[in-house]
Amino acid sequence: MNATLNAVTAFINTEADMLDFQDYQAWLDLWDEDGSYVVPIDTETEDYANSLNFAYDNATMRRLRVNRLISGEAVSTQTTPKTVRAPSRFRILSDADGVVTVRCAQLLSENRHGNLRTYPSDVTYKLRREGEGFRMVEKVVRLLNADHHLSSIGYIL
Repeated sequence: MNATLNAVTAFINTEADMLDFQDYQAWLDLWDEDGSYVVPIDTETEDYANSLNFAYDNATMRRLRVNRLISGEAVSTQTTPKTVRAPSRFRILSDADGVVTVRCAQLLSENRHGNLRTYPSDVTYKLRREGEGFRMVEKVVRLLNADHHLSSIGYIL
């Protein structure tokens, strides 16, 4: 179990680094083609398809999201913020049939126009083993303040 925990921790830390340094193509390459990126508004829901979400992306929507971020077409990206993600508290919830489900905490700090904001969340990953590494099957980001007003977020959580 320690080897698996170390491997998923390294994978998640690498993903955070890719996002902080806007290496979006590498981030897209981490995904299983059928994977889902979800940021639900209702932090208790498991029925994402029938709930309102900040994001509920399949492969096509992830690519479109990345294209908007790098093109500058989205209003929220006209002043690209600097972000720092600090994932921590990793716990393997299950490891069966080649898929590892892991939950962690994430503190995402954003600096935009000299204003520092922090977005704490619980993040659950479903990672399919592939060779020596993993592919993301599902990433669910449960923002602690999802039920409050959120300013425009011009990046991937």
